[in-house]
Amino acid sequence: LETKGVELYLKYTQSTVSAQMEAGPDYNVELSEEEKQGLSRAAIKRKEAELTAKLKASGAVITGNVCQQLAKVYNTAVTHLRHHLPMVAYALGDADGDAALVQLVHVEVEKRAVAIIRSYTRERELALHETKAERIANAIEERYTSGVGLQETSLGPLTSLGLGVGGDSAQTALERAKLGASEDDCGFTAEVGQLVDVDAAMEEAALCLQHTESYERFIRHAVDEVTKARKLRLSQKIEEKRHKREIEEQKRLEQEADTGTRLTPAEEEALKKKQQEEEKEDEELMKKPIEILPPHTKLNDIVAEVGGYYSGLERSLLLAGMQRAFMNANFPDERHYSPMAVINSVSGGGGGGQQNVIPQHGEAGCNALQTSVIEECLYAAQRSTLRAFATGHTGTASVAANYCADILGRFLLEVLNKRAEMGANLLKPGEGLLDGRGGLGQAAQNLMNTAQKGLRGGANVVRGKGGNNPGVGGGKNLDHEETPEVIQARIAMGVARACANTNDLEVAVEYTRRLEKKFASEIDSSYPRGHETEQLRMCVKSLGPVTDSFRDASNSAIQNLISVIMPRVRSIVNDAVGQDGAGAGTASFGAVMGGVGGGMGGGGGGIGGGGSRFNYDLDEAAFELAQISEGYMDKLCSSLDDLINPLRVHLAPRLADILVIDVLGGASKRIEAAIRRTQFTALGALSLDSDIRNFINYSKDRVDSPELKSNVSLCKACKPLARLAQIALLMNVDDLDDVLDLIASSKRKGNWDLKLDDAKAFLNLRVDFEGRKVNELLRVQGED
Repeated sequence: LETKGVELYLKYTQSTVSAQMEAGPDYNVELSEEEKQGLSRAAIKRKEAELTAKLKASGAVITGNVCQQLAKVYNTAVTHLRHHLPMVAYALGDADGDAALVQLVHVEVEKRAVAIIRSYTRERELALHETKAERIANAIEERYTSGVGLQETSLGPLTSLGLGVGGDSAQTALERAKLGASEDDCGFTAEVGQLVDVDAAMEEAALCLQHTESYERFIRHAVDEVTKARKLRLSQKIEEKRHKREIEEQKRLEQEADTGTRLTPAEEEALKKKQQEEEKEDEELMKKPIEILPPHTKLNDIVAEVGGYYSGLERSLLLAGMQRAFMNANFPDERHYSPMAVINSVSGGGGGGQQNVIPQHGEAGCNALQTSVIEECLYAAQRSTLRAFATGHTGTASVAANYCADILGRFLLEVLNKRAEMGANLLKPGEGLLDGRGGLGQAAQNLMNTAQKGLRGGANVVRGKGGNNPGVGGGKNLDHEETPEVIQARIAMGVARACANTNDLEVAVEYTRRLEKKFASEIDSSYPRGHETEQLRMCVKSLGPVTDSFRDASNSAIQNLISVIMPRVRSIVNDAVGQDGAGAGTASFGAVMGGVGGGMGGGGGGIGGGGSRFNYDLDEAAFELAQISEGYMDKLCSSLDDLINPLRVHLAPRLADILVIDVLGGASKRIEAAIRRTQFTALGALSLDSDIRNFINYSKDRVDSPELKSNVSLCKACKPLARLAQIALLMNVDDLDDVLDLIASSKRKGNWDLKLDDAKAFLNLRVDFEGRKVNELLRVQGED
C-alpha cells in the first residue's frame, strides 16, 4: 500500500512541478516615471497589478532572460520540496518516498536547466568568444611584457610626466595620441566587445552559475537530510525489533519456569541461529547505501562547461582592464597621480606599519605619489575574482584565483618593473631631471633656460594646467614668462611622478596582501567546509608568493635607481675632496629645488673651492683655521642633499631609507679611498674624527626609520660608514700601544670590520708614528 501511495504521489508531483516550471518566469508590469506622475502609491500598485493580470490573461509567452528562466525552475523545485518533503518523509518514508520525491524533482529540474543553459551558450556563442578572448589576452600579454605598449610617447618623456612641453599644441597632440592609442586595444573591442558590454555579460554568466550552484547546494543538502532521516528510521526499526525479541525471550523464559520444561539443545541452537541471522540482516540493511543522486550529474557537467568559458572570458576582461590602465598611464594627466595611500603600512613593517602617522614637510615620503595603475589593476583583479567567488562554484573560483595570482605575479609585475626602469632613466643625473656634474640635468636645464629667456609659447614653454598649483595640469594659458619658482615646482612634480613608478611596486605589496586577506575572508563566509574549499583556499594562498615578488621587485627597482645616481655620488665626493678636478660653480639643482627637503649647510656655490680641500696634514694654525672655516664635509653633505632630497621626499619611506643608506655607503667608500692617500698629524686625526661624526649625524638625520636613528644600527645597516667610524677611531690613538687594546675591545663588541692590513695601512698614514713600529706591532698581533 505504501508503494502504491508513493507512485500516486510522484505522479501528482510531476504534473504539478512541470506545470509550474513551464509557466515561465514571473513577470510584473512596472509603470514608467511619466506614467507614475500624479498617482499615489496605492494607485500605482493597483494599476500595475491590473496591467500584469491583463498581460497574463492575454496568453502572451514571457520567457525572460536565462537568469530569470533558471530562477523560475530552481525556485519551483525548492518551494515544492520545502513544502512537501517533510510530509512525504513522515507518511511514506518507510517506502523511501522522500528519496523518490527528491529524485523526481531533480530530474525535472535537470531536464529543463540543462536545456536552458545549452541554449544560452549557443545564443551567446560562448565557445567562439572564449577562443577569441584567449587569443587577444595572449596578444595583450605579449605587447606589454615585451615593453612595446610602454614606449615613451613621441612628445618625449617630459610630456609623459605631465610637464607639457610645447604649450597648447602639444597638449592637443597628446590628447590625439591618447585617443589613437585607445583604439589599438589588440582587437578586444572588435572581436569581443566594449569593456562595459563584456562586463555586463560576465555579470549575467556569473548570476547563471550562482543560481545553479545555489540549487546544487540545496538539493545536496536535501539528499543528506533524507539519508539521515532514512538511517534514523532504520535504526528505530532495528531497535524495535531488538526490543520485541527481548520481550519474546523474556516470555519464553517465564513460561519455561512455570511449566518446568526447557528447549532441547537443537531447538536452542536453531533459535540462536535465527536471532543471529536477523541481527546480521539488520546490520546489512543499515550499511546498505541508497543512491538518491549520482555524485556527478548532467547539470554539473554543463555548469563546468559554462564555468570554463566564463573563466577564459574573465581572464581576457581582466587583462583588457589592465591594458586600459596602462594606456592611461602612457598619457597621464593630474588624475593619474595621487598621494601615496599606503605610505605608513609599507614603511613601518609589522605592527608599527598600522600607525597612521603622516610624514611632515621635509621627511621621507612627505610628497610621495602613486599612479592610478596599481589601483585600477588591483581593483580589476578584485572585481573579477570576487565575481567568480560569488558564483559559489569552487572550480570556477579556483580557476579565477589562479588567473588572478598569475596575472598579478607575472604580467603586472613585469609591466611595473619596466615602468620603474623608465622612471629611473628620467631621473638620470645630467640627462634627466636631476643635476649632473655640470649643474642641472638636461631636462631641468631646458626648463630653466625657458624661464630665463622669457619665451612665451615656444617649443620649450611649459604651460600650467592646474590653477594655483603649477605642478598639476589643467589647461590654463600663460600670458607671462614663468618664474624660477614655477620652474622649481614643475621640476619637483616631474621628479615626484618619475618616483611614483617606483612607489607603485611598494603599493602593490600592500594591496596584494589586502587582496589575499579579502579573498580568504570571502571563502570563510561563503563556502562550506570540504576538500574543494581547501583547494580553493590553497589557490588564494598563492598570492603570498606574489606579494613577496612585488617586494623583491621593489627592492630591485630602488637598486636600479641607486645605480643610476651612483656615478653622480662618486663625482660629488671626488669634487668635495679635490680629486679629478674641482667642480665648476654652475647653478646646481639645489638652487632650483632649495625648497624641497632642506639641505645641510645652505647648498650654495661651487664644490671643492678654496678652503674646502681634503687635507688632514695639519699644524696648529691650519687646525684652528679648519675649525672656524667651512670644510669639505659641509659642502659634501649639501651636495648630497641636492641629489637625494628630491628623491627622498618623493619615494616611499622604506625605499628612501634604502636609497639614503646606499648613497651614504657609496660616498663612504670614496672618502675611505681619499683617506688612504692623505697624511695625518695628530691634529688632523682629530679633525677627521670631527668630520666623520658630522657625517654620521647627517646620515641619521636623513634616514626615516626609527630603527636606524642610533649609531650602532646605522653602522650595521651601512658597513662602509661603519668602516669610516672605525678608521677615525683608529687614527686617533695617542700611543701605538693602545692599538691592540682598541682592536680587541671593538671585536668583542662586534663592531670591528678592519683587517690587520687595513689597520697597518691607516696607522702608517700618521706622520708621528714610525712605520717600523707599526709593522712590528701588527705583525705580532697577526701571529697571536
